[in-house]
Amino acid sequence: MSITVNRFTGKAAEPFIHELARLRIEVFREFPYLYDGSADYEQSYLRTYLNVPESVIAIAFDRDRVIGASTGVPMSVETDEVKRPFIESGYDPERVFYFGESVLERDYRGRGLGVRFFVEREAHARSLSRFRLTTFCAVQRLGDHPRRPRDYRPLDEFWVKRGYEKHPELNTTFTWRDHDESSQSPKPMVFWIKHIV
Repeated sequence: MSITVNRFTGKAAEPFIHELARLRIEVFREFPYLYDGSADYEQSYLRTYLNVPESVIAIAFDRDRVIGASTGVPMSVETDEVKRPFIESGYDPERVFYFGESVLERDYRGRGLGVRFFVEREAHARSLSRFRLTTFCAVQRLGDHPRRPRDYRPLDEFWVKRGYEKHPELNTTFTWRDHDESSQSPKPMVFWIKHIV
């Protein structure tokens, strides 16, 4: 099989920043994110992972070509939008490892790479010893959203199978511009949690 997944920490992922930015723009343009990204912003965003030695980026390759990636970072270095709901609910951000995103080219979906991304990030979080929880957040779109494809299937079942539980009380907003919006707007996000110890 020509597909491999390698785990990178800190600055080790720097050679792949341009391809990772391309992937984020490509995948997040799809529903439910509908994100209108730019290469400059994406590269700047991804460099925040390079500057954190305990970060992780699991990258999937088909031979030498980047086809997918998944990121994670200690929650303590994340933005206030990410930390606030946890602090307000009594969680210690020093004990939480945050998964930023998983992006995978459409032709490679359904081959187990999404599962592998969770395995790699959770293994990294466990290797750091101090984390008790892993978490990520997902955008909440209305069920009758006009851009929702007829064949769209939410990933909730997939996440439950990975051992994650949805926590509607842990919510925040991220701001971006949908590709059919004239300006940025806040999007509701809900967190999912897994106890890893």
